[in-house]
Amino acid sequence: MRAAVVRKIGGPEAVEVVEVPLPEPGPFEVRVKVAAAALNPADAAVWGGFFGPMEGVEYTGLGLDAAGVIDAVGPGVLLKTGTPVIVFDAPVVRPTKAQAEYLVTDLNSLAPAPEGMDLTLAATIPLNAMTASLALDHLPLRPRDTLLVTGAAGAVGGYAVELARTRGVRIVAQGRPEDEEFLRDRGATWFVSRDEELSAAVRRFVPGGVDGVLDAAALGAPALAAVRDGGIFVSVRLDVLPDPERGVVVRHTFAGPEPTRLAYLSALAEVGVLTPRVARTYPLSQATEAHTQLARGGLRGRIVLVP
Repeated sequence: MRAAVVRKIGGPEAVEVVEVPLPEPGPFEVRVKVAAAALNPADAAVWGGFFGPMEGVEYTGLGLDAAGVIDAVGPGVLLKTGTPVIVFDAPVVRPTKAQAEYLVTDLNSLAPAPEGMDLTLAATIPLNAMTASLALDHLPLRPRDTLLVTGAAGAVGGYAVELARTRGVRIVAQGRPEDEEFLRDRGATWFVSRDEELSAAVRRFVPGGVDGVLDAAALGAPALAAVRDGGIFVSVRLDVLPDPERGVVVRHTFAGPEPTRLAYLSALAEVGVLTPRVARTYPLSQATEAHTQLARGGLRGRIVLVP
């Protein structure tokens, strides 16, 4: 089968598509025939060397998100072949991952795909929606409490706004000026432009500061300044975590396999509560070009590879 891999640390040009052995599912594993695989910043972290040098391995695969149909099952699996699923393939470094024609994963990493949804859209749900959902769990906000979401029109931020709306939270959404209509449609109560000084802009609407921040844009200290004394700040990146101040609780969140949560998020997407977005698709054969576009940035929605 074909798979997108990297053999050495570098830029997106390090990504190549190679022929690798077809993986076989072991006990409590399934093999998925991949219909679509989304690109995420975690992929850039692999080929950029964030997880360290590649020592003792010929290559490592790419991709944490996939959607497809079950192609084969291992011992102990009762699921039927042909079942559409979404997959959160959490291990970052292993020989082949989601950006391939086939993917072997364990039962804890998959959930039913949203019924009736194109699998290209469904492939964008797992990592980003899981991250948003877990981040909100670190923010025990009650209805009518206030939440700032930075980078609110991004993949994690967009899902965070929609999920926070279901909890009755009043949301200050930060984004580009052209994102305002989109974010208000998703459930934002107020909008602030990323061109404004963040704390002052937020305090126009919430003078004492918001109860919590989900820092999806990894702004760090400028976002912390918008939180009230004794509030909660949650970041999706450990490397930009600000020092606590004014009694603000500072937390970091990251997503891992949780099949029940993934199934719940898939169901929310199925009924239209969550809005998957695809910015651009590429065939698997053009994985290098897709990763080059990922590094370039500037898109709203995910880049998706289609084998």
